[in-house]
Amino acid sequence: MNEYFPTVVQVIPLDNFHVQVFFDDGKIVDYDATEDLKAEIFKPLRDIDAFKEACTVMNGTLAWDLSGNRDESSCIDIDPFTVYELESINNLIA
Repeated sequence: MNEYFPTVVQVIPLDNFHVQVFFDDGKIVDYDATEDLKAEIFKPLRDIDAFKEACTVMNGTLAWDLSGNRDESSCIDIDPFTVYELESINNLIA
């Protein structure tokens, strides 16, 4: 049986610490990172400019590239299954 493994293909960070996340099957979700920002590991991203600048796709999922060197070992990434389980916002995108 082939189970779908969600793969992020694009992310768009927004001014409210949310990220629109686009998957390879066409699903789009809104990831709210405001709770994540309370964790110490997210401290460098509490500035909205840093949050948006570092937001990217790495390891096939939503990530923040903390080093700026595209080093997958020094990024914060979110489990793609966790992100994929969020409610689709496709109907809100024109």
